[in-house]
Amino acid sequence: MMLSVEDLRVYFSSPRGDVKALDGVDLQVSEGEVVGLAGESGCGKSTLSLAISRLIYPPGRIESGKILFQGNDILKMGPNEFRAGYRWKKIAMIFQGSMNGFTPVFTIGEQIEEVLEIHQYAGDFASRTKDLMKMVELDPVIAERYPHELSGGQKQRAFIAMALAVDPPFLIADEPTTALDVVTQVNIMNLLKRLRKEKGISILIITHDLALLSEIVDRAYILYAGRMAELGTAEQIFKEPKHPYTQGLIGSIPTLQSTKIEGIAGFMPDLANLPPGCKFAQRCPYAMQVCGKEEPLLKETKEGQRVACWLY
Repeated sequence: MMLSVEDLRVYFSSPRGDVKALDGVDLQVSEGEVVGLAGESGCGKSTLSLAISRLIYPPGRIESGKILFQGNDILKMGPNEFRAGYRWKKIAMIFQGSMNGFTPVFTIGEQIEEVLEIHQYAGDFASRTKDLMKMVELDPVIAERYPHELSGGQKQRAFIAMALAVDPPFLIADEPTTALDVVTQVNIMNLLKRLRKEKGISILIITHDLALLSEIVDRAYILYAGRMAELGTAEQIFKEPKHPYTQGLIGSIPTLQSTKIEGIAGFMPDLANLPPGCKFAQRCPYAMQVCGKEEPLLKETKEGQRVACWLY
């Protein structure tokens, strides 16, 4: 197993009490597997990616749980040990809005070479940078340009190149297609598919766009209000969703057969004042009396999916 997150709880202190961004989350990614994590804004997706990267800082804190990477609990490591042995070398990340993350006063090549220097890359920096540009289908001359000279898609590809600078086996892509046009979104996803095939890296893709996920992932997790609502293979999640929340997400995507969009009524609950029972009950068209009293646990269905819903 490449990555195993077990009963992870991440809380943020606030004047109103603890905001439970993640409250008992499990997630696994096998070697060479592409896993998707989906849910609406504020459900805890980016918090999970930051926790795996050890980038949770006050007022946030990892309350409890384990994050096992290749069998080692990275939460038990000191900051220096994790930074030297894992961050970027083994666990790299494409941050949400990363195409705006380049320093404007340095060229793309200079910023990639800084990563190579920090992580003590043994080869020639200029040659490696050129190879990385080709890997993400950019002209090597792009390395000599400043960020403002690149299009959004070029900057996103350049950041992917920087994330892969020292050949990490695991890549987190947090909303990698945000603010890009539809054609560029498809190109970025095709690039990630090609990198997975050629380099065998494991990828965790985080997005609210289920249509994009359906094109690339092996398995998908659906997150709601800091808890897992459903998980299964890509075919199960996208063709036979079980949880009413997953069904709502799927229903909000227009298709060639129908352009009718059915949104999910209501809003996600306040994570600092969560209601009892199922956290989706107030928005669920199938809610029963038990839903408002007892929280459902993830249970395996006869089809092999796992869903946290009293309907099953």
